[in-house]
Amino acid sequence: MLVYLVRRLIAIVPTLFGITLVAFVIINLAPGGPIEQKLQQIRFGAQHAQGGAGGGATSGSSARSGSQEVTGEVIEALKKQYGFDKPVLVRYGIWLKNLSTLDFGKSFTHEEPVLDVILRKMPVSIQFGLVSFFLSYLVCVPLGVMKAVKHGQRFDTGSSMVLFMAYSTPSFMLAILLIVLFGGGSFFDWFPINGIVSDDYDSFTFFGKIIDRVHHFILPLICYMIGSFTTLTVLMKNSMLEEIKKDYVRTARSKGLPENRVVFKHALRNALIPVATGLGHFLSVFFAGSLLIETIFGLDGMGLLGYNSILQRDYNVIMGLLVIESFLYLLGNIVSDFLYVAIDPRIDFGAVSK
Repeated sequence: MLVYLVRRLIAIVPTLFGITLVAFVIINLAPGGPIEQKLQQIRFGAQHAQGGAGGGATSGSSARSGSQEVTGEVIEALKKQYGFDKPVLVRYGIWLKNLSTLDFGKSFTHEEPVLDVILRKMPVSIQFGLVSFFLSYLVCVPLGVMKAVKHGQRFDTGSSMVLFMAYSTPSFMLAILLIVLFGGGSFFDWFPINGIVSDDYDSFTFFGKIIDRVHHFILPLICYMIGSFTTLTVLMKNSMLEEIKKDYVRTARSKGLPENRVVFKHALRNALIPVATGLGHFLSVFFAGSLLIETIFGLDGMGLLGYNSILQRDYNVIMGLLVIESFLYLLGNIVSDFLYVAIDPRIDFGAVSK
């Protein structure tokens, strides 16, 4: 098993190399980079300043002279400032060398180290990611087991209708609906709809802070969980149904074992194997985020950061997010493999590594 672990960890390096190389080349060759955006800001600023000082005709001539001025030494200075005065592969080599010291460069937009920008946005994503991850498994696993045990009965049919209605509802539409119903839109003003804490959060007691945070969490958390909740429940139910039909379960029943013992001791452990694939991606909750949900509820998290970085062509932030997310995803796959062994001892990684 140790040999298998070492091989998988070593395999992360070339995989990350391939991901970053392809992404870096595509991003840097895409039109409308940070230099072009900076030039537009300079030209717009020159036109705006001249227009306010001397009127329309003077503004037009200023725009032309501004463009001529920008196309010379200013462009070369900007290329050198942003590091675009070298070929793409050379820039990638420099970036890769800096990456070895966890230096992702400086954000073009925020004008500070990329790692600081990501760490500042991460708390929101961590909170929603952790809570939604644990709640999903704590609710969906027993719910899926109960649906499998009561397959075809009213509970199974009724819960399936609710689950699939929830699954077919887009999260952003649900967010708008919840705001209209419970966020003071037209009916009830029960929940806040902006941020994760109140403005006077610091003046609350310890328990008051917990209550305030939970109060802000409820509506966006429902929207975060709505999609994965149904998928995980149905996966657990189908896996449990498959195990219940197997010979070893019928044998256990024929021996007179109680139904609860047959289900929870014999069948459940094997039924959890497909569900365990998601447990390994626990690390990815640090980058959980949804652009639409964060925009609607005023949450400054990773989803909004990634979207704004793409719009503003903030290459260093985009690459920083890509590297960290890819690394956590690859590491999560390894964790999933070892969870397989913990749930099903029949799996032998020693044979795989030979």
